[in-house]
Amino acid sequence: MPMMTFILTMSFMFPILGLMLHRAHLLSALLCLEGMMLALYVSLSLWASQLESTLFFSIPMFMLTFSACEAGTGLALMVSTTRTYGSDHLKNLNLLQC
Repeated sequence: MPMMTFILTMSFMFPILGLMLHRAHLLSALLCLEGMMLALYVSLSLWASQLESTLFFSIPMFMLTFSACEAGTGLALMVSTTRTYGSDHLKNLNLLQC
């Protein structure tokens, strides 16, 4: 495996590991998701530049746009849950609790 592929794979896997291990707060989960999206953006940008085709240069920008929308939606949900429940703990978001 080339070194650049290994680095990009690990930069995608570390946020997944952080999401699995540190699930206490919604903000930490959102930061892990943003880390995954950043790793995907860098990977797609490098892939598009290696292919040297003008067709693939717009794909990273579309992904960056969707990532910004996802971040805005996630922060809006975090503000809403913080106002409703008083904290951003993920244990409070269990819909099966009475």
